[in-house]
Amino acid sequence: MSKHAKEQNESAPLGTRGTITAWALWDAGGASFNAVMTTFVFTVYLTSKAFGDPKDASEMLSTGLAIAGLLIALLAPVTGQRADASGQRTLWLAVNTFLTAVLMALCFFTFPEPQWLLYGVTLICAANVMNEFAIVNYNALLPELSTPSTVGKISGIGWSAGYFGGIIALGIVLFAFVGLSSDTGFLGISPDNSLNIRAVAIFSAVWSIVLSTPLVIALYRHDRRHPKKPVAPKVGLIDSYKKLWATLKALYKNSPKTLAFLFASAIFRDGFTGIFTFGGIVAAGTFGFSTTEIIIFAIAGNVVAGIGALLGGKFDDLIGPKRVIVSSLVFLLISATPLLFIQSPIVFWICGLGLCAFVGPAQSASRTYLSRITPPGHEGEIFGLYSTTGRAAAPLAPLLFGLFVWAFGAQIWGILGIMVVLAVGLLLTLPLPRVHRKEHQETLEKGQL
Repeated sequence: MSKHAKEQNESAPLGTRGTITAWALWDAGGASFNAVMTTFVFTVYLTSKAFGDPKDASEMLSTGLAIAGLLIALLAPVTGQRADASGQRTLWLAVNTFLTAVLMALCFFTFPEPQWLLYGVTLICAANVMNEFAIVNYNALLPELSTPSTVGKISGIGWSAGYFGGIIALGIVLFAFVGLSSDTGFLGISPDNSLNIRAVAIFSAVWSIVLSTPLVIALYRHDRRHPKKPVAPKVGLIDSYKKLWATLKALYKNSPKTLAFLFASAIFRDGFTGIFTFGGIVAAGTFGFSTTEIIIFAIAGNVVAGIGALLGGKFDDLIGPKRVIVSSLVFLLISATPLLFIQSPIVFWICGLGLCAFVGPAQSASRTYLSRITPPGHEGEIFGLYSTTGRAAAPLAPLLFGLFVWAFGAQIWGILGIMVVLAVGLLLTLPLPRVHRKEHQETLEKGQL
């Protein structure tokens, strides 16, 4: 087993330049859901006055996302485990990506009337579940695409591709659908009945399908040349959970640092989600940004985050992922602090871009840390746990954001709630062991949990 694992990672038959490029393009395609639909455009639309009281709409969206998070927490590790066992990771990556795109396209029919709010929230939350399942299989490819000396670089390329994909996607939305100086972009789609915003959902679906297809094709061709046989007999859902429990016990016994990292990363990754989820809301509600200004800031933020992810990937391979994560969390806390005391658009631009600069490296390094300590053959299951633990902590940032807003009587203090989440994640990360190339190679050679 160890010899096979070592040979597999040294030869890396999947890690060709073309496949790595296709893998990065998939992340760029995912930007249409992450940046456009759930962060800067469509969820802002869903929580606008078009659907009644924005407070009530926000509460419905938060409730829906919490339910989606619970489903992901329950199902993600099992779906990843079953994909590992069946050898059908390519199939499930394709299916979940396609279903996410279909659900995005159906958001076009979310008309700006209160009775359509539940419809729109349901679609966004269902797409969130499908997208997370796809990400489990996508992340599980990283060990096959890389070697111990390149995993940080390749992970950084993927994250930066996602950010730069967001730049282009948001740029198209801004100029083609929203417009800089008017409510109509160069496509001439009328803003009446929010048609231009609803059309963004169709664009996002097409963007996702076009950029994800090269990876599916590359994986399909690779699987035909190197067919993967099922590594375990097919079992029922109950037996899958029994196997998952056995995996957790094995991790606790043989690799407690993996469990510790899953817990710590769940906390600080929820802080990252809080930054993106509430960034546009705070920009509009506290700093007075218009939709156009929010999109312009989002484009600039994605540029900075993409550069940060690329640089972070290089430092990851040089100094290890833990140092990158810790440094990024410290600078995130420093960047957020001035926003609490100076409500100026200029300050938001400076501090907001600072936040973007350090989120990218931390996200990339988090993925590579787990990749370095995951034994071959368990990628889907462990990255499924990665999604599960992240979702288990998902209520933290929204809860503390709302709690601090209520306690201090102003939206801006919700940022302090997110900072608390980041600080707790930092404290939990500090005791974790450093993992670098040597430890990564030892993990590959063991090849077992």
